[in-house]
Amino acid sequence: MTLWIRRGVVAVVLLAGVSVYALQQEGGGRGGRRGGAEEDDVILPSGKLQKDEILKAEHRQNLKDAAELAELAEQLKIDLEKSDRYVLSMATLKKTDDIEKLAKRISARLRHN
Repeated sequence: MTLWIRRGVVAVVLLAGVSVYALQQEGGGRGGRRGGAEEDDVILPSGKLQKDEILKAEHRQNLKDAAELAELAEQLKIDLEKSDRYVLSMATLKKTDDIEKLAKRISARLRHN
């Protein structure tokens, strides 16, 4: 029984090695297009790369969200200073949720790049 398991493992390792080798050979001949641009790069009618335009838009949105995040954090600070240490308003709690959502959205966009 162990002989069959060994043969199966060897077959899987060989198959994986051959697959990796084939993928490397297939991908090795690319790269001469538009100064090293990938085949998947889409060129917009303006002549710019779609990927670059998406990155610019995401950067603008990150700046906008960061400004909103800073404003919400300042409002939260003011609310916390005004409130009693035992009682918080629902609006204050909602601000904390909004801050968390904005931070996660910015983080997700940054990781996307």
